[in-house]
Amino acid sequence: MRLGIIGLPQSGKTTIFNALTRGNQPVTTSGGRFEVHTGVVDVPDERVDRLSGMFKPKKTIYAKVTYADIAGLEGGKAAISGALLNQLSQMEGLLHVVRCFEDPSVPHPSGSLNPVRDVAMMDSELLINDLIAVERKLERLNEERKKGGGREKAVVEREIALFTRFHEALSQETPLRQVEITSEDEKALAGFGFLTRKPLLLLLNLAEGQAPPVLDSARPHVGLVALQGKLEMDIAQLSPEDAELFMAEYGIEELGLKRVIRLSYDLLGQQSFFTVGEDEVRAWTVRRGATALEAAGTVHTDLMKGFIRAEVVTYQDLVALGGLAEARGKGKLRLEGKEYIVQDGEIVHIRFNV
Repeated sequence: MRLGIIGLPQSGKTTIFNALTRGNQPVTTSGGRFEVHTGVVDVPDERVDRLSGMFKPKKTIYAKVTYADIAGLEGGKAAISGALLNQLSQMEGLLHVVRCFEDPSVPHPSGSLNPVRDVAMMDSELLINDLIAVERKLERLNEERKKGGGREKAVVEREIALFTRFHEALSQETPLRQVEITSEDEKALAGFGFLTRKPLLLLLNLAEGQAPPVLDSARPHVGLVALQGKLEMDIAQLSPEDAELFMAEYGIEELGLKRVIRLSYDLLGQQSFFTVGEDEVRAWTVRRGATALEAAGTVHTDLMKGFIRAEVVTYQDLVALGGLAEARGKGKLRLEGKEYIVQDGEIVHIRFNV
């Protein structure tokens, strides 16, 4: 899972990146220069900790999220260059850092602090880029319809109808993530990285002790979270022992960055299932609604090819009963077929034969 961190210059994108990834990238402005920094982080999950304590494996592996700090916007504008657009289109989701902090030494490029304006500016630029891409696609499809002799007419007409719907939505400033499409339509979008179809997490970057401003985020596939970016970055760069002491002194129960990571994971429609044993306890990532066969393929392609059955037990039952043998004895470890829909937090063991 890859999320691109975007935002206007001086919004604190790199500060947030450092907080999330425990990195130490310079937070000075790149002056519009195109740069990409990536970092992979564990998804905090108390269930993994509990299972690891039960099985005491040689390795404990958490689910992962990759963040990409993508610089390249200039001045007070949200204009997206070709190189920047290419990077953003490859992301599975976007994290928009919105500046809410005052800092006279770092003036806002637009001359004043206005989170609502900044969100609208970025939203507008994403919409414009998608609108241009949709118009170009419609031109090609109409040319294809006139010439004929290529793909089936019905296929071309269906795509024209789909992209016409997209054009109408974007023209009314409606992001494509709010347009419902069929699984058949989804196939036609392979290769298109429309920016407004991507799940979006708005991150309000606050000063220490600052209350978050009121911001409307009641939109499908859009999340909202507030974070004291500079403070979180400073804590993230301390040793675990020093960080624990600092948090205890200031009464901080949980770092906000953990909440951001979990929200990122949820926003992309992902869930975890677990494999357990003496060698390894591991969280695997699959989409919500994934089948047991898909889960098998996530672990290894051989498990998908030779799939026989999935042994499944809920996390709650396993923890309550104390182990796999106890769960089997109580009839809580059940066998499921390849079409079974895996639920979040289930422990899954694949029986296979290749």
